[in-house]
Amino acid sequence: MLTEDRLRHYEKKAALLKALAHPIRLCIVTNLLERSCNVRHMQECLGLPQSTVSQHLALLRNQGIIHGERNGSEVVYRVVSQEAARIVRVLCSEGDDLT
Repeated sequence: MLTEDRLRHYEKKAALLKALAHPIRLCIVTNLLERSCNVRHMQECLGLPQSTVSQHLALLRNQGIIHGERNGSEVVYRVVSQEAARIVRVLCSEGDDLT
């Protein structure tokens, strides 16, 4: 029988997967696992408008996957969810054949 606690547990897992279920967000998290960086750097690497990158960062931040720390006038982001990090490493492992 599915209890309320168990259902909440599955809902949290589904929300995490939903937050990661976008190619741009997967790319952002993969890059942040390699090194912390700011929005401008991500925007340049991804070739996307700053507003688009910021929207994806906000969703990842709201899900507790990343955290932004102010450093002067910029915010530097890093991955804080070890669960999300494990999932992304499995999905985007270096051994994947991307050709």
